[in-house]
Amino acid sequence: MNTPRPATGNPTPQRFPGFDVMGQARHWDAATTATVAARLDAPGELRFFTAEEADTARALCDRLLDQDEADRKKSRRRVPVVEPIDGRLADGLTDGWHYHDMPHDDVAWRRSLAALDADAEAEHGRRFHRLEPDQQDDLLSRIQRQASGDWHGLPAGHVWSLWTRYACTAFYAHPWAWEEIGFAGPAYPQGYKNLGLDARDPREVADHWPEYDPMARPGRPEL
Repeated sequence: MNTPRPATGNPTPQRFPGFDVMGQARHWDAATTATVAARLDAPGELRFFTAEEADTARALCDRLLDQDEADRKKSRRRVPVVEPIDGRLADGLTDGWHYHDMPHDDVAWRRSLAALDADAEAEHGRRFHRLEPDQQDDLLSRIQRQASGDWHGLPAGHVWSLWTRYACTAFYAHPWAWEEIGFAGPAYPQGYKNLGLDARDPREVADHWPEYDPMARPGRPEL
């Protein structure tokens, strides 16, 4: 079955032309189909972040995932990321652990977003989401480079881990992200039959960007 998608104004990604993850739903069981299709629903209301925190979190995730650049180039659909993160924090659905020198994830998110805005205000007189992308990148790069250093009373490297774990989990749980990387969705219950380098099942589409295809690069392995 095909599940209608909300209109976004962005074209279908061209790295895997014609590839439609939801076209694979006929191979899934009912529970899998319902779980995946629900991720295409319009994002719900925020339950954890304040409106101000959500502004900062959205700008942060855009830079981590390059989604605002994709919007400008109209090269892919915008995957909702802040809303799934918000839902996880509201429901206490963390990774089940946290660094010993970090507060619990809900507290760490609030403190780190406030710290990011504090840095932006101190350096540019505006909150983080109001900065130009290169200014945002500069602030984030400095945090990333600090690694084990202290950043507003938090270990910078562990803050970076917190942000990227949540952002990547939210992004790559979404079917639109699967289409971008050529992932055909859950293999249950049909499984895979063609295993090996560059061996695709019938439901998979070839990568049309040769620079990302290991079989198209000089010095590729011989089979």
